[in-house]
Amino acid sequence: MKTAQPIRNNRQARELASYFLGRGEIRNHVLVVIGIHTALRISDLLRLTWDDVYDFERGRIRESITVTEKKTGKSKTILLNKSIVAALGRYLHAAARGRALILSRKGTNRAVSRQQAHRIISEAAKALRFAFGVSCHSLRKTFGYLAWKAGSSPAVIMKIYNHSSFAVTERYLGLTQDDLDDCYRSLAELA
Repeated sequence: MKTAQPIRNNRQARELASYFLGRGEIRNHVLVVIGIHTALRISDLLRLTWDDVYDFERGRIRESITVTEKKTGKSKTILLNKSIVAALGRYLHAAARGRALILSRKGTNRAVSRQQAHRIISEAAKALRFAFGVSCHSLRKTFGYLAWKAGSSPAVIMKIYNHSSFAVTERYLGLTQDDLDDCYRSLAELA
């Protein structure tokens, strides 16, 4: 099995999210946007309900969510940034108390399966002719990679991922020789 790779630039991340908008597939757009912007594992993302992200009493999208990770049992609070809020705003027509956020078209009130989520993401990446395979786990890894490239501290990224060691976070970042070369170049520009 191949190791999932992050999407290594903002343009391709936007292309993946926009692919679904262009096709009128708002649910899939929300899947990608939340996947990239929260660093949640797909199992945790698919467990989200509208109650998690929408305050029905106040009639608005929440500012943050608290998720207890299925794999680790650790809780974390995640800010819903402008990209997530905008994506959810396009999807409000599907909002209902207790309803799965990423709703399957099969059955009542069930989230799409992990396999279907993988199919949705990988087929879009293929249609976009990405030169590398993209999976659901790529969305999680993309968060860290793009955050690191934007200047976020690896220690903060490690904390967001709830990793117990930096070695795990380092593998998630999927650093390449090009990334190392960029670091050398950036310091040379200081002189």
